[in-house]
Amino acid sequence: MDVKQVVAFVTGGASGLGEATVRRIVNDGGKVMILDLAVDRGERLVSELGGKAIFQKMDVCSAESVQKALERTVEEFGQVNVVVNCAGIATAEKVVGKKGLHALESFSKTIEVNLIGSFNVIRLAAAQMVGNEPKAGGERGVIISTASVAAYEGQIGQAAYSASKGGIVGMTLPIAREMAAHGIRVMTIAPGLFETPMFDTLPEEARKSLGAMIPFPSRLGYPEEYALLVRSILENPMLNGTTIRLDGAIRMQPR
Repeated sequence: MDVKQVVAFVTGGASGLGEATVRRIVNDGGKVMILDLAVDRGERLVSELGGKAIFQKMDVCSAESVQKALERTVEEFGQVNVVVNCAGIATAEKVVGKKGLHALESFSKTIEVNLIGSFNVIRLAAAQMVGNEPKAGGERGVIISTASVAAYEGQIGQAAYSASKGGIVGMTLPIAREMAAHGIRVMTIAPGLFETPMFDTLPEEARKSLGAMIPFPSRLGYPEEYALLVRSILENPMLNGTTIRLDGAIRMQPR
């Protein structure tokens, strides 16, 4: 898909990996609907990027909220042909910890936001995409979700987070197989350790220590590198139905 023809629906688009993706698509000539709960950050980003980006507050867990955002995107830009799911939460809680058992509520919340929220966006956006006029090769759209290396090597305390991200990996191929009949590709990216707001509060030495865990390059990933992979997926029609690890060859240890 030519990025200049992209109308992207980016969840978690006001910061981190999502923001970098928004900037990359707009800079390459595409249009973006930025979805996030952080209104101030989203509106500041739109004011910076100009008319090729709009913002709407959206809850990925609400079918009504997602549907309204999709409808507004179509009203403003004519269609939606790309989805990038970056919205999510990170949690850490032991199954049996010093403070007691893992709360079922926090496990359910993590699954609801990360896994069910991603699926909610996928199903509603796919319903919109099937009506798109096909591009070259019959392509109608591309859906990209964000998992994590924790889907493969979850650390102690990551039972809920790993389950939520593993679910995203697991549903990628069956959805891609189903959507193939409609000319819609479905991919997932599993990032390793990246410079995102989650690490902003860490001291510089702690950030360097985390980066040193990565074989090469021995540093935290840059959000722009995630965005470059998004662009590569958009441009390469043979990328479909799989998860790409973007992690500098790191394999997480138990703790």
